[in-house]
Amino acid sequence: MRYLTKMNAIIFTRYGLLIGTVLMLVVGRADGQAPNNKAFSREDLVAWCIVPFDAKQRTPKDRAAMLANLGITKLAYDWRDEHIPTFDEEWEALQQHGIDLFAFWLPSNADPANEPHIQQVFAFLERNHIKTQLWYLPGWFAGYENLVEGFSEMSRQEQIATISEPIRYVAERAKKLGCSVGLYNHGGWFGEPENQIAIIQHLGLDNVGMVYNFQHGRHHLARFSEFYPKMKPYLSCINVVGLSSGEAVKVVPLGTGDMEYRLLQQIVTSGYDGPMSIQNHRSDRDAEEALISERNGLHKILTALSHLPDNRGK
Repeated sequence: MRYLTKMNAIIFTRYGLLIGTVLMLVVGRADGQAPNNKAFSREDLVAWCIVPFDAKQRTPKDRAAMLANLGITKLAYDWRDEHIPTFDEEWEALQQHGIDLFAFWLPSNADPANEPHIQQVFAFLERNHIKTQLWYLPGWFAGYENLVEGFSEMSRQEQIATISEPIRYVAERAKKLGCSVGLYNHGGWFGEPENQIAIIQHLGLDNVGMVYNFQHGRHHLARFSEFYPKMKPYLSCINVVGLSSGEAVKVVPLGTGDMEYRLLQQIVTSGYDGPMSIQNHRSDRDAEEALISERNGLHKILTALSHLPDNRGK
């Protein structure tokens, strides 16, 4: 199976007896015995959506200190325009606290080669010699298909070839820096797993894979068991949230919904052993409180799934 290059793992540190106990429970039972499945290890837990989504609006130094205190040593960095001037400050703070810059959010328009903020991100990575994943979303939130004239009238193969060009530009630049690219699903045509798989296969580049988000895949999760085996070889991270079913699927705290257990059960039994992120997806909530809550919810689910066999490599 072909996976994206993994970042070097950094071992979790314990912060007092309480935090140490919580960390152990995330991936094992209270008696210290690990669950039968080892799908999600402490080293692979990633914090996501805690930069613009934080009621306390922490500074880079405060954010890095918070992660260190929680024992979370991987950050997927999301940002908005106002954060661009503090990219270097963020990197310095993460280094001081031993936090791995696991991934970097990278949305673009239809022409990333001529988009200023894309060049700013690459300049930041280059001057700091950073090797990370770029979670790439062509088209920003408008959807790539809405930015390219005649896209909806193209054949599927023409669509795949067209959208592959901006991705190729980003991937080739990323490879020169030792970085990889994860296609980031956020709804629309590009957010469909089958389309992302077809793009990856069309490109044929060894540093391009997928990041899969429960939250942004709500509209197609009913068929998760159909497409998950096909996208598993390309996954570099899975971003999990709690989900409550109904006429419209709603995002809820992890461990309180009625859908995430079923999804994680399929992931665990498949033998997936890559990184997974927990997140704060509300700007009016304290990021630290959200991470603690989501991690506790994850513990609840993994405890319930602890009887499942370890199918890695099968």
